[in-house]
Amino acid sequence: MNVLIADLDKTFISDIQRSWSLNDTELFTCSDQESLMPLVKNDNIDLAFIEVPFLTLENMDMVSYLKERNPGIEIFVLCDSKNWPGATGAINRGANSFLMKPISLEQLESTAQKIQSQQQTKNTHQLMESQVLDSLLGDTPEMRKILKTVYKIAPTTSTVLITGESGSGKEFLANVVHRYSKRAAEPFVAVNCGAIPENLVESELFGAKKGSYTGSTTDKKGLFEAANGGTLFLDEVGELSASTQVKLLRFLQNHEIRRVGETEARYLDVRIIAATNRDLQQAMHAGTFREDLYYRLNTFHLQLPPLRERKAVIPTLIRYFILKYKEAHGKDIVDLEPAAQYALTRYAYPGNIRELENIVEHAIVLSENGVIRLEDLPEDVQAEAREKQFAIPHMTENATAAQAIEDQTGAAEMAVPAANAVVKPAASVAFTPAEQGDDIISLEEMERRHILHALSVCKGNQTEICEKLGISRSTLWRKMKALKIQMEGESA
Repeated sequence: MNVLIADLDKTFISDIQRSWSLNDTELFTCSDQESLMPLVKNDNIDLAFIEVPFLTLENMDMVSYLKERNPGIEIFVLCDSKNWPGATGAINRGANSFLMKPISLEQLESTAQKIQSQQQTKNTHQLMESQVLDSLLGDTPEMRKILKTVYKIAPTTSTVLITGESGSGKEFLANVVHRYSKRAAEPFVAVNCGAIPENLVESELFGAKKGSYTGSTTDKKGLFEAANGGTLFLDEVGELSASTQVKLLRFLQNHEIRRVGETEARYLDVRIIAATNRDLQQAMHAGTFREDLYYRLNTFHLQLPPLRERKAVIPTLIRYFILKYKEAHGKDIVDLEPAAQYALTRYAYPGNIRELENIVEHAIVLSENGVIRLEDLPEDVQAEAREKQFAIPHMTENATAAQAIEDQTGAAEMAVPAANAVVKPAASVAFTPAEQGDDIISLEEMERRHILHALSVCKGNQTEICEKLGISRSTLWRKMKALKIQMEGESA
């Protein structure tokens, strides 16, 4: 952690330099105003102790300047009984608090240690969250590449453009960027630009002065100001009018806005993340979207694939949405019928994750006795399962929904064959329901025959088998082991 202490008292600074002992910190100090600006320009600062005389330099507000260059920085103002009003003004502009002088080394180190501990806890939580995100967003090469980029760009102040089909999780990903940034404790404000009436867009975004338009009876703070210090997520940014695009471009260039009806510029520290399901390059060629704005927004571009291209994540999302909605609707969901499970993993989801969420909530509301059945799903989701019920993998009678979903995600770590490995059974038995006749066989034998049939049809290609059965590779491996289906090279 980089710690800055700026104070005009040279003796105080000298004592601090000589006695500072907090581990895992690097100390930066200055005792004259001329030295501060070069110092903060060249080094990233995590924690700053600044005496009041340093708060305004070169006609610049140092609190705003530091927060812009170091998102997430903690700022404490050092003051005495004479200049404490300057400290309260700094707090209004974003400083954490003030410390009254004289102040001891022990007080400074204690404060720094507390901030250091908070940052370490935050880093630990982010590590845990990253493991959850891998499951929620989908463990595919494309999604791993996106997440890797997210972790790199999140701590910066760079603008991000997220594109993808409607409902594919653009706002969720924007929130991830915010949570992993140094602004995580500050506001995340989301706005759908296409949902605001055109005549109100500018006042909603930038605010308005009293009397600037009909019905404006008080000064109005816009969403940019509401997000100050944090992140503003502009969804469907391609819907903005030409005049609003100009104002957004101006903000991206100098971080200043003007409320409607005002001439005074307001400096704000806001990170912009924009999203759209439109082709902005096509809109540029059509003249409906500014080229210079596009390149300002497109510092980093994240293209989210549709849910149908990352089906491996569907079981995890189902579990997530069950947990999210079961208590809200007073339902204790303990089981997911095999037919319903099959239908949910085979459906194409033209509405992407948003549609899956609505489908799961729909099913929870209609469920009975804690079980989600095929008939609890919308009819278009049921269709393929009703046509191909014989292809539904079977679960044991006492399998719970959570167990079934976890089984499909392959959450447990175990040694499984490589992704593209070809698995050859010791014997292959083609099986369809018609061949069964009137004999009743056990579910275990039926499942064994069905897996053998899949191995035969797919010529042992494990990836293809898992895709057709709607299960993970680790689940296939466990089932083959339990059913004593031998792999190539294994002894009987």
